[in-house]
Amino acid sequence: AALLEPGDVVLVEDPGYLAALQCFAFAGARVVPVPTDDGGLIPEALAELVARERPKALYLVPTFQNPTGRTLDTPRRRAVAELAERHGFWIIEDDPYGELRYDGAAEPWIAGLPAAADRTVLLGSFSKILAPGLRLGFLRAPAALRRACVIVKQSADLHTSTIDQAAAARYLRDADLDAHIGLIRAAYRERRDALLTGLPKALPAGSSWNHPAGGMFLWVGLPDGHDATTLLATAVRHDVAYVPGAPFYATTPDPRTLRMSFTTHNPEEIGEGLRRLANAFSEG
Repeated sequence: AALLEPGDVVLVEDPGYLAALQCFAFAGARVVPVPTDDGGLIPEALAELVARERPKALYLVPTFQNPTGRTLDTPRRRAVAELAERHGFWIIEDDPYGELRYDGAAEPWIAGLPAAADRTVLLGSFSKILAPGLRLGFLRAPAALRRACVIVKQSADLHTSTIDQAAAARYLRDADLDAHIGLIRAAYRERRDALLTGLPKALPAGSSWNHPAGGMFLWVGLPDGHDATTLLATAVRHDVAYVPGAPFYATTPDPRTLRMSFTTHNPEEIGEGLRRLANAFSEG
């Protein structure tokens, strides 16, 4: 609402975060998907679309993306920042999962790269690192846009819950957030590994999946001829579920894809879920 006018073009990853697609549709934007590969958004494809579409903004989740769990490496981040500097579009960098890294070294924020520093909005959330029910987020942006966002937010909801903000502030003052995140990382790493270990026996032969270095999700591709949306009904009858990948695509979906989350259940529960999933796929 602060940045877009109806008809403005917003570029998004394909597949990308479903709720963001809904927000841009509500704002009247024209959403154009940018092709991705196992390394995330493809800079060469982005450059072609920027030249053709003249976008107002690019929205992306470059670290442990929702839904795929993919992470954009530093050279690709620099390429994105340089394109924004050269062509003048905004970057909306959504980073709710960046603290949840289990392997490897952290990548820099796009917002921290000099080329894009004056045209990047960085979004974050406490709900993934402090408490799931604490629906508090934060925004870092250039001063003029930040002020516009404050005004728009006040018109939409008056203000965020004072009690929730006070609780978070008290926790940040009195507790060790880094230690808490360390506990979360250890638990989630164990759960991710349990899911990855069990996938070969649970999924149909010929399936593929990635190995995310952090975050909450991984991305599965079923063999040709499988439809994850259709198969979900069979899975639910076996008391297990996943999220079909089709709704995450801005235009033409890949029906074979699905998102799996590994953060809610312990390894034993994940093992049982995978056994149920294997039975569902063998029936389907």
